[in-house]
Amino acid sequence: MKKNGFKQNNHRLHRFCRFLAERAFLTFLILLLLSLLLGGLLFYKYSFLTAKAEPADIHQASRFKEEVYQGVVDEWQSREERFEAADTKEYLDAFR
Repeated sequence: MKKNGFKQNNHRLHRFCRFLAERAFLTFLILLLLSLLLGGLLFYKYSFLTAKAEPADIHQASRFKEEVYQGVVDEWQSREERFEAADTKEYLDAFR
């Protein structure tokens, strides 16, 4: 019974594809209009609607976190020191 349902769906799919292929220009126009509609909706959503909406916390002042900044600077300095130390280290020649 499942095979019959699969064959029937497969047959319907082939008939639908043949219908679209026989009316290629009409299919092209429908797909073009659908893509223009979808593109227009996306443009409206991300262009016009975002321009009208304002951020909620626009008056909140941002604060500089000195502790975090100092931690980043310390990490950069320690990495730079390790990088400089790697340049002066001499390795043994493994082929002698």
